[in-house]
Amino acid sequence: MGAVGRTGGMVLAVLGAAAGAVCQAAPAAAAAAAPTMPSLVAYVRSGNVYVSKGATEKRLTTGGGYARPRWSRDGRQLAVLKGGQLWVMKADGSAKRRLSTRPAAGASWSADGRWIAFASPSCTGGPGVYQISATAPGAAPQVLFPAECRGEALPAATAPAGPATGTLTERLRYDDAVAWSPDGARIAFRGGLCESIYDDCLTIGTVSTGAERTVAAYGGGSLETSGFAVLPSWRPDGARLAWTAYQQGETTADDQPVHVVEYDPATGVKRTVGAADDREPAYVDANQAVVTGQYRGGSWVLKVDLGTGTRTPFHAGSQPSVQPTAR
Repeated sequence: MGAVGRTGGMVLAVLGAAAGAVCQAAPAAAAAAAPTMPSLVAYVRSGNVYVSKGATEKRLTTGGGYARPRWSRDGRQLAVLKGGQLWVMKADGSAKRRLSTRPAAGASWSADGRWIAFASPSCTGGPGVYQISATAPGAAPQVLFPAECRGEALPAATAPAGPATGTLTERLRYDDAVAWSPDGARIAFRGGLCESIYDDCLTIGTVSTGAERTVAAYGGGSLETSGFAVLPSWRPDGARLAWTAYQQGETTADDQPVHVVEYDPATGVKRTVGAADDREPAYVDANQAVVTGQYRGGSWVLKVDLGTGTRTPFHAGSQPSVQPTAR
């Protein structure tokens, strides 16, 4: 995806659960050699998937059309979108195979590596979450959310709603990428039952029961704002969830450009991480993350120190995913 707006790096003050996080300008990311990462980072540039741990990089795909690479929990495979459908491949880019012809948004692996969750239109017509076997040939997707669709026949495999082109903000608004928690108990996804109240929302769903919890909402009910919360990402220990957000307020002073929110599921406390127009967070560990931001006039993957806010350019590209390491 393209990039927008300012560069810079700072972590803003922690905000209450109901408070909005206002993005502020910050010093530009300093030019430096690519930092060394503890494991491979996968990212996309010009429609192809690359991986890197530092100064050198390796291209895994050719021909374009790839998006949203996501590492398996053992770090040996990647789930990736190709032409809007779900594929898997080995960590070196070999053995590519399609899992489903159903339209899919960004995927996420189960804790045991047996399943991959992805978003696709549900029986209600809104975004739904499915799981599919990562190993069984010809496996059929199974409904996870909304829970009321679990006993229903799979709906027709139609393309998701929302623009595939337009401004960055317009494209991000309808990105239905999901995130499976490290313990396998929860999945974070855009939409859910909260769409019966709000115009846009982000949900954490409990896999075993189908229960849903709204963690961000815009428009509808008593809210006078509009916006979205998309592209969730869990910290490796499951103690934090980050996502990409955008808000238009009642007044210009309430507007918040695209930014990254970090959320504590235990307390409901939120804070803004990085700089205005950062997006697509992925955790390295409890102290570091990578995001897509603006650098040298284009989209770059940047490493962010979550304590100091320091942002360091890594490689040109976007949509980062960090290979898990043993904990």
